[in-house]
Amino acid sequence: MSSTKSLRILIVEDEILIALELESLLQDAGHAVVAIAASSREAVEGAGRLKPDLALVDIHLADGPTGVDVARRLNALGITVLFMTANAKRIPEDCAGALGVISKPYTERGVRQALDYAMMGSDRARVCEGKDGMTFIPFETPATGERATPAWP
Repeated sequence: MSSTKSLRILIVEDEILIALELESLLQDAGHAVVAIAASSREAVEGAGRLKPDLALVDIHLADGPTGVDVARRLNALGITVLFMTANAKRIPEDCAGALGVISKPYTERGVRQALDYAMMGSDRARVCEGKDGMTFIPFETPATGERATPAWP
């Protein structure tokens, strides 16, 4: 992903008010929301059809705690995944292929940090430098790019 391009984003969230607020925030940041999915089936079908650059995935969806499975399936399709959840402890140690987690309740700053991080590719360490109090938790060690076991707050 290039840091200058607009992302095509799939929102996987079953709380419609949260999804619509997030959609507005993403559009204001210059990105395109390709779809909002409330269930694992909608998410996987929509991703296969629409080929988004990024998916923001909640852990608990309309059909239960299926967000981790969704993340694995989207990652297998080559789609970058960021979790958005109030219950980060449900994310497995392998992070289900996701780049990181935005804790709910999220902030505009946290979402923007996460988008910057996702778009930087191999230069992700630069996004994290000097960012005391980040509201987004990456799943990589910024200096090395290696996967890290998440340390939940």
